[in-house]
Amino acid sequence: MNRPSRSAHLKRVIVILLCLILAELAVLAFMLVRYRTGNARPEPSAQTQAAVTPTPSPEPTPVPVDLPETADMGQEYQDKLVFLGDSTTYGLGFYDVVPFTQVWTPASGTMALYNWAIETIDYYAPDSPDSAVGLSITDCAARRQPEVLVITLGINGIAMLDETSFKQHYTDLIQAVQTASPNTKIICQSLYPVIDSRAPGGISNAAVNTANVWVRDVAAATGVRYLNTHDLLTDETGGLRVEYNNGDDQGIHLNADGFAVVLQNLRTHPYL
Repeated sequence: MNRPSRSAHLKRVIVILLCLILAELAVLAFMLVRYRTGNARPEPSAQTQAAVTPTPSPEPTPVPVDLPETADMGQEYQDKLVFLGDSTTYGLGFYDVVPFTQVWTPASGTMALYNWAIETIDYYAPDSPDSAVGLSITDCAARRQPEVLVITLGINGIAMLDETSFKQHYTDLIQAVQTASPNTKIICQSLYPVIDSRAPGGISNAAVNTANVWVRDVAAATGVRYLNTHDLLTDETGGLRVEYNNGDDQGIHLNADGFAVVLQNLRTHPYL
């Protein structure tokens, strides 16, 4: 029997080695395919996508700065109001429209917007209506913690303050009250119209109208409310109706009839 040649034996060895290498490669390819298949993330169905896609939170409904009209809230609501202001507010107590326990003005009866932080208020406590103590506005707020504070201020500032300064002083006042009495609801009431022919220099209905835009802007920026009483007091020219003026030589102060309009407007536009 003939023995295979050396070259034939070598060929068989090479063939066997190639087969082994191909078998190893096949095993590796199979394992790689299984690994990729096992770790692949399936494409989510439309139903799955709907289930996992978070629903965006709805945008908060903005609170309107202007108080809406309602039914008359009556005397009970009126008794909750405290009025902070200058001489155009002082008349509320002077004419006995509301008791002085609800009126915050200095002993002089007036103040300028830019002096609010240094003015001393004649503060009448509800249980001491016949005697006043001198307190700062922030001390008044901290002591009384009024449910609703109506601010009518700025007629004595429009002649001297530009828009930036006016808004800054008004904003500082509101924020000081908010810090001293966090639960107090603040209403920024419009400045009242004036009689142009009598108004002191720098005070006019044009200036009042401009200032009322600023007051509303401040109310919106500080999260409080604005009430337009101005338009209820005007005549056909846009000035203060003569029958609502107390006959002063400045043409800026209301009488009892004018304040009755103010109170009625507050009672039908409550801050609840």
